[in-house]
Amino acid sequence: DDARLVITNLKSAREMGAKIYARHRCVSARRSADGKLWDIELAGPGGVPVKLQARGLVNAAGPWVKHFIDEQTDVKTTKRVRLVKGSHIIVPKLHDGDHAFILQNSDNRIVFVIPYEREFSLIGTTDIAVDEGEHPVCTPEETAYLCEIASHYMAKPVRPQDVVWTYSGVRPLFDDGDDNPSEVTRDYHLEVDGGPGKAPLLSVFGGKITTYRRLAEHALKDLAAWYPQMGAPWTAERALVDGELADAPTFEQAFDLFV
Repeated sequence: DDARLVITNLKSAREMGAKIYARHRCVSARRSADGKLWDIELAGPGGVPVKLQARGLVNAAGPWVKHFIDEQTDVKTTKRVRLVKGSHIIVPKLHDGDHAFILQNSDNRIVFVIPYEREFSLIGTTDIAVDEGEHPVCTPEETAYLCEIASHYMAKPVRPQDVVWTYSGVRPLFDDGDDNPSEVTRDYHLEVDGGPGKAPLLSVFGGKITTYRRLAEHALKDLAAWYPQMGAPWTAERALVDGELADAPTFEQAFDLFV
């Protein structure tokens, strides 16, 4: 449940002192005259302005990362992202158990079949290049494509009329120059603008929610020079505020059990 995961992270951040500005849009971010701070202006509900200052700024705007740099700051970059739509379909449960399936299609793409909300299965995803500003929706062609792949492997055929819900999102993939959307790197690229005595701007190009904690630790490592009092990484051993695995072993501890 990606929406719940986002809220849980916000709650965890708030418990550690973060201020959350929901439904606020950043309209401007400029360095102060001496370059040591960011002067930030937000537009709140109804357009009410909110002004903030920060010693550093992280641009994790996803599909809008380049747009934010170009429109809200005076920073220049040649880095870009490519926008690729991924659609999913939800059907009545296809198999018992908590395990997922990884299906290899004849076009060399991978499609997952994952248990979803107890009574359903989630099937996805597609890879279709889209333009900025396009509202992503699952097309009939995408539905047929996912149904065909699932039907090839699953004991129970999947038909478009079995689909109870669809959803689509846009992935911001770091533009590495590959023409095939499926071959564009799923890795992320971090770029830091700033120097000694100059408030940093770290921009995240690409990345995905399944590796967000590793990405966050990498981002802090790249920012460490501006924050000499920064502590050591800790997210691998910290459960989220709503987490049910507070006593679970860390990755390193779990790995040690099998070697």
